Amino acid sequence: MFGKVAIVGAGGVGTAIAYASLIRGASKEIALYDLNAAKVEAEVLDLNHGLRFAGSSHVIGADTIDVCSDADIVVITAGAKQRPGETRLDLAGRNADMFREMVPALVDAAPGAVFLVVTNPVDVMTYGTLRLSGLPPSRVIGSGTVLDTSRLHYLLARRCGVDVRNIHAYIGGEHGDSEFPLWSTATVGGVPITAWTDENGLPVSTGELDAIADEVKHAAYRIIEGKGATTYAIGLAVTEIMQAVLTDLSRILPVSSLVDDVCLSLPSVVARSGVTRVLDIPLSAAERAALDASRTTIRTAIEAVGFDE
Repeated sequence: MFGKVAIVGAGGVGTAIAYASLIRGASKEIALYDLNAAKVEAEVLDLNHGLRFAGSSHVIGADTIDVCSDADIVVITAGAKQRPGETRLDLAGRNADMFREMVPALVDAAPGAVFLVVTNPVDVMTYGTLRLSGLPPSRVIGSGTVLDTSRLHYLLARRCGVDVRNIHAYIGGEHGDSEFPLWSTATVGGVPITAWTDENGLPVSTGELDAIADEVKHAAYRIIEGKGATTYAIGLAVTEIMQAVLTDLSRILPVSSLVDDVCLSLPSVVARSGVTRVLDIPLSAAERAALDASRTTIRTAIEAVGFDE
């Protein structure tokens, strides 16, 4: 196990990340920071009581920011909760002021950390964190479309009748309503998705691909309507990103990072120093247009909350 992870926010997402990290042995120490002292104390006790079954990680927590001191990764989950029917971009104004106060204090506590933003709208808040922190762009990343991509893999694997690990495809752009699948580079066991046929010789039709992309895009709304928030899958997705950083894996993940004048998701190399490279993958004309539209959507939201002022 490697390093210290500080998780800001002991709500459903923050504790799911801590739990997934504990089970997977992702870090040597997990620190929870939340202003609700009773809540964070209870979560720390609950997690520590399971150490016998999970490994040798150590879990600490407090309602003071110094618990994040010297963290190798600071994971920010704190923020307003997305309401049923509310878009992620609707959250921007409610979370921006909190970030203006919180981010500089977190940098003071953990100046050498990679900052991993999970709070929605994640692309806008990642950009805000970059501007407020003064850190190099490589060290400020968002969870981006890592979860969306996992959702895409699940649906494609189910349609194609293969193990999910044999799907290679990405969701790009915004983690939100303007996201889009990179179909032109999607493969199943090395076979382009557009050339794939199932055991009955049937291809995956354009209509099926469109339906899958739509289901990925709206998956969170369905979960929020049913249980109030997404937790388990985002916990696993963020732990995957954390492990890529802590173990210097150079994993290719569609995290959100600075691309031109916004933060958005494209396949990127993630290692100990953060995002070391955003891949220049070939895009079709339609995908290029979708990327431009997503960039415009994110830029408009950034301007609306004044992160460049």
